[in-house]
This record gives sequence, C-alpha cells and structure tokens, in this order.
Amino acid sequence: MTQIDLTGIDIDITHPVLVTGATGYVAGWIVQGLLEAGATVHAAVRSPDDAEKVAHLTAAAEAAPGTLKLFAGDLTEPGSYATAMAGCGVVFHTASPFVRKVEDPQRDLVDPAVGGTRDVLETANAVGTVTRVVVTSSCAAIYTDASECAAAPEGQLTEDVWNSTASLDYEPYNLSKTEAEREAWRISDAQDRWRLVVINPSLVIGPSLQQAPTSESFAIVRQLIGGQMRLGAPRVALGVVDVRDLARAHLAAGFLSHAEGRHIVSGPGTNTLELGTTLREHFGSALPLPRYAMPKWLLWLIAPLLGISRRYVEGNVGHAFAADNSKSKERLGVTYRPMRGSLVEMVEQMLERDAS
Repeated sequence: MTQIDLTGIDIDITHPVLVTGATGYVAGWIVQGLLEAGATVHAAVRSPDDAEKVAHLTAAAEAAPGTLKLFAGDLTEPGSYATAMAGCGVVFHTASPFVRKVEDPQRDLVDPAVGGTRDVLETANAVGTVTRVVVTSSCAAIYTDASECAAAPEGQLTEDVWNSTASLDYEPYNLSKTEAEREAWRISDAQDRWRLVVINPSLVIGPSLQQAPTSESFAIVRQLIGGQMRLGAPRVALGVVDVRDLARAHLAAGFLSHAEGRHIVSGPGTNTLELGTTLREHFGSALPLPRYAMPKWLLWLIAPLLGISRRYVEGNVGHAFAADNSKSKERLGVTYRPMRGSLVEMVEQMLERDAS
C-alpha cells in the first residue's frame, strides 16, 4: 500500500499533535504520516479502550518511530478534548458526522458538527501551545448540486464560493459542513494567536487502514460492485480524491509556514457511471459492474421510490463537476493520483476483506 508523500513538509515534532476523530478513514492516514515523521500523536477517539477500533492506529505506531497516545474525545461532550490537546502545537480536527439519512438533521448532523467544531476551537483558545488548527471541511461547504459549478466564477468552484443552497430539508449534510466551517472561521477571526487552515475535499477514495471503514465512500463503491447498478448507473457528477493525497494536504496545511485559508482538494471531475466503467476495465465481468447509463428521465421518475429527491436528480445527474484545485497544488504541494489506481486498490482491498 503506497504511503503518504511527505516531500517538502518539515513536521515539527517538538510538540505533540492532536488528531480528533482519529479512528476515521482520513484521520488514520494523517496519524500514520505523523508517526512516520517521528511525532507524538494524541489520538482522540470515542472509545480508546476498544482495542479493535484502534488496532490500525496501534499497528501504525508499532511500525513507526513516532509515539501514539490515545485519549477519549466526543463531539457531543463539551470540553472532552481539553486533556488530549494539552501541550499540543498543531490540532487536526477531522471528527464530524457523515451520514446521509438521519431522523433529525438538526440534532444528528448540524448540532454535533457545529458544536464539536466550536468546542475544539474554543479549547485551542485556552491551550497556549497551539499555533495552528487544521479543520477538515468539505466541498459540501462550497456547493450542494453539481449544476452550481457552471454558475460559479469561470464555470468552476473556487475557495471563494460558499454553499448557500443546502438546508435542513435538502442535503442537510452539506448544511452541517457549511455551518461548521463558518463557525470555525468566526472563532478564528476573533483571535490572533493560532492560525486556522481549512481543507475542502470531494469524495474520498482509496484504501483504508481500519478493517471495517464506515465512510460514505465505501457505501457508494459497494453499491457499484454489489450489483445494485448493474442494469445502469446514473451519471451523478462528483469529484474524487485519493485518501493519501488528502492526508498529505492536511499535513502540509498543518506544517508549511505559508499555508492559509481554504483549499479545494479534489482531482478531476467524474460521475458514478464513470466510476463503474473504470472498475470494469480492470475487473471485467468478475463483478456486476454497470455498463450503461441509467436515463435521467427514468431516475427522475422512480426517485421517490429510491428515497432520492427529484430536485437532487435535476441538479446532479447529467451535469459536470468542476472545481479549481490549483491552490492545493501550488500552496500545499498536492499531486493527484489517477482515479483508476485509487479505485482499483480500494475495491481489491474490500474484496480481500470480504473473503477473509
């Protein structure tokens, strides 16, 4: 499994580094990169005593020169990150709820995302050693529907664009990421001791370090390889980024002296059908992958039966995802792996784990 490219990043190991939500898909790679650089990592997780949940982190620590220290931390418990943050220089705040279907969007998505971000950053205000906070936001804080790309400056999303169309009734996850990031900038702008840097990724793909990842990315890919779209996949526009490239972006944001502001971290635009046909080029008929596009009119017609809004179909099927990633390349030194390799590696790992 290819590791993170740390070229050009001088990771300061004089102070511990805090990673919230450390058992997560992206966070695991950030932790591994820090450990490989020799840092002491304060990994905040909900259940530090759950050996199975933290097994990939302890395994990474055993194979690297850095030191791993586990701490309890929960987005819904104010002050729960204070002990883990004590003495840290850089904070990576990756913890955030990522679920599409919830009973109460305000309670289950927006409140924990905003409240957790507020708590972490207010704790940073109280910890004198903190000099930088890196927040994992999302392209969801920039847009809701792919149709908005064409209306953006020069026909592509930029870091100057903010999501203004998500709501509790429509794409509440996007609303949660938007409100959480706005809260982060509000708190950052009210002080001048530490610097906030934000990462805005698109859909994350590539291998996971944990045995049973729960990221939405894996749910989407599992639909593709599980046959749910074998008769046709809709051309839902999206961007993708390899998890290791995203981890590198985080580490650069945390330790490059000139890193500032928001950063779109996303490779070229694609769509769900292209994800499937790309995998078919490698796996052939071994998996029930889609070969053809589902007509937009048909998806629009049956959308309510699938639990999808027709507004979503109108705004995302048949459009192009376009985002300007030049700042991530120029300021953070990110280079983007080809989508095919990341997807194939992800699926091969999933199949191997299913068979074991």
